[in-house]
Amino acid sequence: MDSRGFILLQLLVLWSLATTAFSLSPYYYQNICPQALPTIRKVVEAAVYKERRMGASLLRLHYHDCFVNGCDASLLLDPSPTIDSEKNSLANQNSARGFEVIDAIKAEVDQICGRPVVSCADILAVAARDSVVALGGPSWQVQLGRRDSTTASRAQADTDLPSPFLDLPALINSFKNHGLNERDLVALSGAHTIGFAQCFTFRNRIYNATNIDPAFAVERRATCPLTGGNTNLAPLDPTPAHFDTAYFNNLVKQMGLLISDQALFSGGSTDDLVNTYKLYPQVFWYDFAQSMIKMGNIKPLTGDQGQIRANCRLVNYY
Repeated sequence: MDSRGFILLQLLVLWSLATTAFSLSPYYYQNICPQALPTIRKVVEAAVYKERRMGASLLRLHYHDCFVNGCDASLLLDPSPTIDSEKNSLANQNSARGFEVIDAIKAEVDQICGRPVVSCADILAVAARDSVVALGGPSWQVQLGRRDSTTASRAQADTDLPSPFLDLPALINSFKNHGLNERDLVALSGAHTIGFAQCFTFRNRIYNATNIDPAFAVERRATCPLTGGNTNLAPLDPTPAHFDTAYFNNLVKQMGLLISDQALFSGGSTDDLVNTYKLYPQVFWYDFAQSMIKMGNIKPLTGDQGQIRANCRLVNYY
């Protein structure tokens, strides 16, 4: 082997070792702090027991974190002279919630572990899984070992977070930009089987759409007037506190609440998958779990990248 070939081989070996060393693993905290995951689950279960809606809110935090520069807990950073907080983005302002639960998890985990060893990004990922389970949904092995960002981008959040007003081609493109395919799009949209939406996000649909069940539109208008009431809430499906397939049943009946919901069943390429999930809940559960793992792998910080924050709302400056 000539010298160039030998050097190339060495580089490939080093790259392989680096990839292995810094890849995510469900066992990352097994030796570092074995009580970390049970502690997260305990706090999440208590929060969801106190307020069932909180499960959907915690799941949404993980989505909104991963879609903006990867799963790095940038969403959790408060505004400061150096942080243009993603909390102030169009999709998150007066909407994203559950930050106090993340704070409570962080405090308890750091106490049980004796020091800050569990990243805020991993807390978001595990809390999302535990929230789904607490509301009757599937479980999955969360890949762990993410580190926390030292920056945030409100502008990037405004660009990257999918709007509730998108049509199917725009949704497909948005998810494709994050390495997610149409199956991931439909499966992850199934998260709307839990939780609520504010009136301003679905007002245009219930007053102007043609692909909507008339009785459903009338029912929703009762709490969402043409003017005012922007923050009035409506359930995303008939069972907003239970993880099931009622969301997909609604889509087939033209009772999707958001424009982006009904877009998944509107004569396009995702119609068949919506029907599949409606008829076979076990397929939806499996696909949802796999897509959550895939989404959780979007551009994580690992190894020496980023930091492990002592406070999820603040960058460490020591």
